[in-house]
Amino acid sequence: MQATSTPHDAELGQKPVLALLGPTASGKTAVALELAAQYPVQIISVDSVMIYRDMNIGSAKPEPAVMAQLPHELVDICDPAETYSVSAFCRDALAAIERAEAAGKVPLLVGGTMMYFQALLDGISQLPSTDPAVRAEVQAEAARLGWPALHAQLQSFDPQVAARVHPNDPQRIGRAVEVFRSTGRSLSRWQREHPPVSPLLGRAVHRFGLWPASRAHAREAMAHRFDEMLAAGFVDEVAALRARGDLHPGMPSIRAVGYRQVWDYLDGTVDYDEMRQRAITATRQLAKRQVTWMRGQTQTQFYPTEERGALMSALEEIICTAELG
Repeated sequence: MQATSTPHDAELGQKPVLALLGPTASGKTAVALELAAQYPVQIISVDSVMIYRDMNIGSAKPEPAVMAQLPHELVDICDPAETYSVSAFCRDALAAIERAEAAGKVPLLVGGTMMYFQALLDGISQLPSTDPAVRAEVQAEAARLGWPALHAQLQSFDPQVAARVHPNDPQRIGRAVEVFRSTGRSLSRWQREHPPVSPLLGRAVHRFGLWPASRAHAREAMAHRFDEMLAAGFVDEVAALRARGDLHPGMPSIRAVGYRQVWDYLDGTVDYDEMRQRAITATRQLAKRQVTWMRGQTQTQFYPTEERGALMSALEEIICTAELG
């Protein structure tokens, strides 16, 4: 899957911003670490789970020693009890980019949270603020009927958004239903009436991605990585979060892939083998959604995982050009 890359900043007279995206377990973190070890690059995480403190193993954060040597922006910035919005991410990412540029480094956005990438690279519509009473009503209804039932409701008044949202995606379903119930206007209508503007407008953004070599290889890599997490103490990590007493499975942090399944295991609703299989299946479903989103990214230059060397060369060329400039 190939696409036309953005112009070199040497041609535009602009500082470059690198964006490296890809599905889970595709190897993008390894590429970022290798670049940062050799060049003046600032890694900026684009990951909706790495933002949380004490959620290390399940989010596949680099080891503390690696993080100490090659610091990452937007990692460990929230407590798991906090909510963190897409707009907050855009604000924080822009600030991190400006800090990197002020330090003479090339910002490198790396991650797999496509909703974050979408908002940062292409912009998000200005939507009405959330009404806490409506949100509580929607959450209570979802607890009673299930998110697929609310997705069916969404289909009736906003088929455009329903078509691109998974029936078990509580955050996006909830937001769309809240907007409609609060304003009487669908989310898709709001988005049409308030066209998105990228926070990075005016910057030379170079988009790259890693593409799985094969579906079979990707599936095997995901299963292997989850088994490594279990061996590293993932169950104990979730048990410590559960023991806090202020977290529950309805929170965005605990809904994260892997964490929810291990939480259910600790609750005794599934056995160990079922937990493992459900987590691997959820990881594969996440990767499928990521790949589906990536297929629509016509401004991104994608490289199969077996062409990692070519990707490194392309990134290095932009970094070196920026240094010479």
